[in-house]
Formats: sequence, C-alpha cells, structure tokens
Amino acid sequence: MDEFRAYRIDNVDGEISAGFARLTIDDLTAGNVVIRVTHSTINYKDALAATGAGKILRRYPLNGGIDLAGEVVTPGDAGLPPGTPVLVNGCGLSETADGGYAEYARVDSKCVVPVPEGMTVQQAMQIGTAGYTAALAIHRMEQNGQRPENGAVVVTGATGGVGSIAVDMLDGRGYEVVAVTGKTSETGYLNSIGASRVLLRDQLDLGERPMEKAEWAGAIDNLGGDYLAWLTRTVSYGGNIASIGLAASPALNTTVLPFILRAVCLLGINSVDTPRDLRLAVWSRIGGDLISGRGTWTRLLIGPSPSMSCRKRFRRTWTVPLPAGRLSRSPDGTPSRNCRAAAQFGKRGSRGLESPSADFNVN
Repeated sequence: MDEFRAYRIDNVDGEISAGFARLTIDDLTAGNVVIRVTHSTINYKDALAATGAGKILRRYPLNGGIDLAGEVVTPGDAGLPPGTPVLVNGCGLSETADGGYAEYARVDSKCVVPVPEGMTVQQAMQIGTAGYTAALAIHRMEQNGQRPENGAVVVTGATGGVGSIAVDMLDGRGYEVVAVTGKTSETGYLNSIGASRVLLRDQLDLGERPMEKAEWAGAIDNLGGDYLAWLTRTVSYGGNIASIGLAASPALNTTVLPFILRAVCLLGINSVDTPRDLRLAVWSRIGGDLISGRGTWTRLLIGPSPSMSCRKRFRRTWTVPLPAGRLSRSPDGTPSRNCRAAAQFGKRGSRGLESPSADFNVN
C-alpha cells in the first residue's frame, strides 16, 4: 500500500511536536483490521494531546484522533467484509494506539463497530465520542432502573458536546430535562433541543447539609467538584447520577448519607474501555431509539453557528495544523455548534477538504 498522510504527535526532548507525516501501514501500531478513514471528530481531549497541555498520550509517536469512521480494507477476524462502513471510538486511540487523524488506521477487531443501519459514516462521527458517551450514560442509568415516569433528570454542562446530546436524547426518550449552564445566552438553544427548564450555574444554591431537598430523579454530570456533590444531596430515592466529566473539579466532597438513606447510585461512565458487548448495544441504540427519526441531525448536531468566544477559544487551543477539513454543515450551510466538529479526510478536492497544509478553523 502506498504512503498516506497522518497527523503525528511526538515528544522530542520533552517538547510536544505535532504535524503531518507520510506513513505506511507498517508504521502503524499493531492491529488485525485495517480501515480507510474518512471521518473523525475534534474533541477537547484531542487538543490537549496535540498541544501537550494534557498528558493524554502514553507512548510516542502516535497519530492523533480519539475516534474514527470509514470502511474496512483488511477485515482480519472482525467478520466484516471489505467495504463495510465501521467506526471505532475509545479503545486507546491516540493514547496507546494510533488514532483517527490519518487516511488509514490499524486496530484490534474487538474495537470495530459496524455503523448502525440507516446511519452514514459522517453522521456516526457527528455523534462521535461525545454522543456515544451521552448514550452510554443514559443506557447505564436505564439498566439501573431510570425511567421517565420517575421524574426530572438534570444535566450539568448542558451546552457542551456530551451535555447537548444528552439533553436531546433524554427528551426523545420522554424524560423531563432540566439543563444547568453557565451561559445565559444559550437558554433558548437548550430549550430548543429539549430542556423544559434551564438553571444558571451561578444562581444555584448548592447547600451545605449532607442531604438537601430531593429535586431530581436522576442526573448526568459533566462538571464534578461542588456540583457533583450538590447532585448527590438533591437526587431523590433510588436515583442515578452518571458521572462523566470534571470540567469544574476532579474532587468530590460528600458523605455516604445520600447513598445509604436515599439509595442514590453514582455511576462512573468510561467511554474508552467499554466492553465490546456493551459498546455494540449502545451504538445500536444510537442508531435506534436514542437518535433515529428525531430530527437530531438538523436541530442539534448542525445547529446555530458557534459563538465568537468559542471560535477564539478553538483557535487559541489549536496552535498546530490539523488534518485538512472543515466543519460538517447542514443543507442551509450553517456549521456544527460548539467547539466540536467532524473532520473529513480524503483526496484533495473532496467535499469539505482544503489544502493538505491548511490550518483547521471554525470559519
């Protein structure tokens, strides 16, 4: 196979460097399935990895990109014929194995998931790691007895990638959704994707007692810290809290009382190391009751243009060239919202591609 482009991250004398390189399949980390990559996503974790701002990679060098979608070239023992549309997310991509920012990837067969029927590879990456994580949280909560009739579910960090899709999916399942955000300007957006109420983060009374008034039947938390502690004190009997992120803090200062007196369940959500059977089940639901037929592609994933502050943060975070590409766009031309985008790879001149050396931005 000829050489191909890849966005390579290395550590040279303690300094992180990142840029395009020419590789062959033999240069990639071990795996028994070769995939021609057509799409990937850009996540905050990818920015941390490429800039060295976070210790994401556990070995060097590696291709960036924590997820990918494309088609099977060499099936190995995956049982999928060449040409099958597939996706991979987590599984150590861009941590211990070469990731999705390349025209080809080589991965372990147990990580390969067929793209759900009725979904394109582009849509799979519009959902991406963020959407998969939101779906995994809802799936685990419902495995543990969460039901719409139990009452409202609160989502913190609701304008982020995980939070936005969680709000939309919960609303589609018939839940009453309460969104928590620090962005006053995004209230209308959150209402439009399914939030029945929006609470502003700086107006919350987090309380101090071991248990406060029970207000929520469940919660999806992207913040951690004092906000997660508040949720443990305010979720009602038997409710589930899916802990996903630590945007506020990794600390958790609480007591055992909510767990032993209200039977509150704290569920840790790890999208990287999900067992294959669970991964297949969650993606099946993404292609089924959690997404399909709900208009999500137009009202959420390709919604309003990102704010100027988001654009500035995105440019400031990405100080190195990214794979040629641009934001996925809706039929009316509006770009995907938030600072998360589907990056599309392929030959020069393909839809959404620019020059191989072009910087990736959200213009």
